[in-house]
Amino acid sequence: MASEVILRINNLHVSIEDTEILRGLDLEIRSGEIPRIDGPEW
Repeated sequence: MASEVILRINNLHVSIEDTEILRGLDLEIRSGEIPRIDGPEW
């Protein structure tokens, strides 16, 4: 049995000032999952 989707994000774009930090992010989180996004340290 598949877990229930509790959060779905489609085509997310995020910028801080003139710096694009996310482009076209698609994300699906299911019940019981623990999501994590890693990237370079500033």
